[in-house]
Amino acid sequence: MPGMHEFKDGTELARALADFVGAALAARVTRDGMASLAVSGGRTPTRFFEELSTRDLPWEKIAVTLVDERWVRETSDRSNARLVREHLLKGKAAAAKFIALANDAPTPEDGLFAVNEALEELSWPLACVVLGMGDDGHTASFFPGGDHLEEALDPKGMLGLLPMRAPNAGEPRITLTLPVLLAADALALHIEGAAKLPVLEAALGEGAETEMPIRAVLRASRPLDIFWCP
Repeated sequence: MPGMHEFKDGTELARALADFVGAALAARVTRDGMASLAVSGGRTPTRFFEELSTRDLPWEKIAVTLVDERWVRETSDRSNARLVREHLLKGKAAAAKFIALANDAPTPEDGLFAVNEALEELSWPLACVVLGMGDDGHTASFFPGGDHLEEALDPKGMLGLLPMRAPNAGEPRITLTLPVLLAADALALHIEGAAKLPVLEAALGEGAETEMPIRAVLRASRPLDIFWCP
């Protein structure tokens, strides 16, 4: 079973999650001289980003990327890269290298090769991954009904990055695949709000991973730490 960490509010959670991520990054830098972090977008991680940005870490030896991204320009309010730049890559953390998952190509398929090339600058496997979870049980861009969902969830899949389109995804997406996420030194699931608990409980129950893709993470044999607050 995953490790469940409950907090009274988002501020307390943000501090604990920043401690968790900071420890994983520091340990990897000590071991290998550099470390890479993949984070999720959306509204939930803003406080966590702000907290992590203040931490005394060797940021010049750390690279940051995203777990997934909407295929939009960074000028868009929907851009996860814009969120990361505004709330994480500032203060002490401004020294970190950032690798975006979207570019100026018209579609994720057109831009996939260039994004893959850019990701080669990261230190692999990732030192830490922070996932989120939607009300439909999606994580990363593993959406129910996604056109490349089964391929993205394949634990033996050879591709680390895939485009994704799904009925509830809005824009076309691009996402790291399950094997890449599970290979991280440390793996966290960050969820907030009472409404997410029934979703988590359902995901922990029986059912197909394609119906609630977060199940692929919850059922993995590697450790997972869940950070939740009301």
